[in-house]
Amino acid sequence: MHLQEIAKKRFGRKIAQCTNEEIYFSLLEMTKEMAKKKESNKGKRKLYYISAEFLIGRLLSNNLINLGVYDEVRELLEKNGKNLNEIEEIEPEPSLGNGGLGRLAACFLDSIASLGLNGDGVGLNYHYGLFKQVFEKNLQHETPNPWMEKESWLHKTDVSYEIPFGGFTLKSRLYDIDVIGYENRTTKLHLFDVETVDESLVGNGIDFDKTNIAKNLTLFLYPDDSDDNGRILRVYQQYFMVSNAARLILDEAIERGSNLHDLHEYAAIQINDTHPSMVIPELIRLLQQHGILMDEAIDIVSRTCAYTNHTILAEALEKWPMHFLEQAVPQLLPIIFELNNRVVQKYSDRSVAIIDEEKRVHMAHMDIHYGYSVNGVAYLHTEILKNSELNNFYKIYPEKFNNKTNGITFRRWLLHSNHELAALIEELIGPDFKKDAAELEKLGKFVDDETVLKRLLEIKTAKKKELKEFLSKSQNITLDDNSIFDIQIKRLHEYKRQQMNALYVIHKYFEIKAGKKPSHPITVIFGAKAAPAYVIAKDIIHLILCLQEVIGKDPEVAPYLKVVMVENYNVTLAEKLIPAADIHEQISLASKEASGTSNMKFMLNGAVAIGTMDGANVEMHQFVGDDNIYIFGESSEDVIAHYEKADYVSREYYEKDKDIKRAIDFIVSDTMTAVGCKENLKRLHDELLNKDWFMTLPDFKDYTEAKERIYADYEDRMAWAKKMLVNISKAGFFSSDRTIAQYNNEIWKLS
Repeated sequence: MHLQEIAKKRFGRKIAQCTNEEIYFSLLEMTKEMAKKKESNKGKRKLYYISAEFLIGRLLSNNLINLGVYDEVRELLEKNGKNLNEIEEIEPEPSLGNGGLGRLAACFLDSIASLGLNGDGVGLNYHYGLFKQVFEKNLQHETPNPWMEKESWLHKTDVSYEIPFGGFTLKSRLYDIDVIGYENRTTKLHLFDVETVDESLVGNGIDFDKTNIAKNLTLFLYPDDSDDNGRILRVYQQYFMVSNAARLILDEAIERGSNLHDLHEYAAIQINDTHPSMVIPELIRLLQQHGILMDEAIDIVSRTCAYTNHTILAEALEKWPMHFLEQAVPQLLPIIFELNNRVVQKYSDRSVAIIDEEKRVHMAHMDIHYGYSVNGVAYLHTEILKNSELNNFYKIYPEKFNNKTNGITFRRWLLHSNHELAALIEELIGPDFKKDAAELEKLGKFVDDETVLKRLLEIKTAKKKELKEFLSKSQNITLDDNSIFDIQIKRLHEYKRQQMNALYVIHKYFEIKAGKKPSHPITVIFGAKAAPAYVIAKDIIHLILCLQEVIGKDPEVAPYLKVVMVENYNVTLAEKLIPAADIHEQISLASKEASGTSNMKFMLNGAVAIGTMDGANVEMHQFVGDDNIYIFGESSEDVIAHYEKADYVSREYYEKDKDIKRAIDFIVSDTMTAVGCKENLKRLHDELLNKDWFMTLPDFKDYTEAKERIYADYEDRMAWAKKMLVNISKAGFFSSDRTIAQYNNEIWKLS
């Protein structure tokens, strides 16, 4: 351990005399040096995982754990009167992702390195990321979220390319972040930036000149797409990402001995959702520049690219108007026309064309026709893709479709986020679970061991106290750690149905007012960002924040029910919230959530789910059984049938169910408008009453009954601890190591 030497050399002082900032920078230097020694590029075929998002979170502790020196560092610092937890707080969180898609990509990179596979991530170096969420007057406001510092995990490289756009070119610069595997190799997250980016373009909010591409290209992830300038900026971003990626891939393949005719033997490209889809025509274009004819170039690319579908929501499958591409990337149009012509000549079904009648280019269609693999991310999701959403493609290419149920880096979500639980598990079953999550199954033999169950409950209590202290200090939020922590944290979207949870809170508020007081106080915690242009999602946040204020000020209800919405939900907050949760909400409308991954993190930390039979909940239910998960709601088949028949009328539920009517009416009551904005509340009220596209109301009664059941069952502490232990013991399947091993064995076949 040469931390002391680095501190002495850099700051001329011993560790005990250094500030926390000085120790942080010393640890940064030490970790980078250790990571470099583990770099390798062995293996003929290399994976390039291209994604618009990589929500990597803070890296210091995770890297120390993966290098095997975390405990040593913590003890050394303690001997010198320093606290590693405090030093961790200095690190800014890289703002490179939004929700599950980006966090999954980060988990996958960790597992690729931990399994010793030859693979790197490729994305963009967003200066302000998504945005920093600020609450004012119970409304979400978006502000810039700068995270880059003079000295950070980012390493500027010599790699640079001239990227052509319609009428101009931009010079790129590659920055790398080390991805340190658990007791294995170091790989890279390649992040491309534009040399001319200008942060001063942005004021207090997140508005900026969207037309000045040279200065704005890498400012924000998912710039506001409520106007054409915002939408076309996304096209520029996506092309910049894939054009750089394609050049890097070809350069590295040539360096490793490829003649490009055999590119698929040297490279596997995973297209993570539709954002990187233009890598297909771009690679074809570049291969032609290397003297390869169109037919062969298409064949080469079709053997190299694989596509992961993350959604069945039609609006999330990108379709770019032709005139956007004509303006931004005219050089791709001849290739896209050719790709489409080949499809149209071969198949009479117009629904599988790449270019539709409205002259929109369907990115997913291009991926499916010209990639060699199409995978969903949970069993149910893949079945829905095959049987309904992408059935027309499945009939053509049944051999391409496969399932890869998502997973999480259980080391971050257990060893890093919950030291106490990890230590108990190691004491009970040994350390092998850190490399093989399937070992967690061995915990099953302790389900009737009262001593173990009591210790589990003690750890949960300790984590709740930690969360209480953290939120008190960081957000001035007061929690009752003796209450039930019922947590829903995820991107704000109507299909995830935070609005249903909020309606239940209103229902509970009235029940308490009527004298039906719960046996145990309940704290309902939300964490979510809404996309800047997603009006109804922002209205749901407004509703939750108004409820937080109304209930907090009501002396009759406040001792029994509390609503909290944490500000600027991110990975750091998740690492505090997840270990403290008693109950977690996975209540998406059945058939709409591709997988979910927060469900896996909560399960691993001994929280019990209330959820629909949607996404990976289906597999979780199979693993833990009926007694250890609370399932409610209509089935995916029923939901799909409702959409097909268009037979759902929300107002009918409102008129025939007094509880639903009471809850919805309360949204626009005098009590709520006194603390909220009438326009926002009325818009949400009308949406639920007249549209409710994601069917909140049909599941509401079933949901409230399941909630009452789960709260009642919480009272039997030993029975509850058993549920916790069963969930932990069955979480091993949901490791991203397992997912990545399956991707490799069945799709990438890296040598």
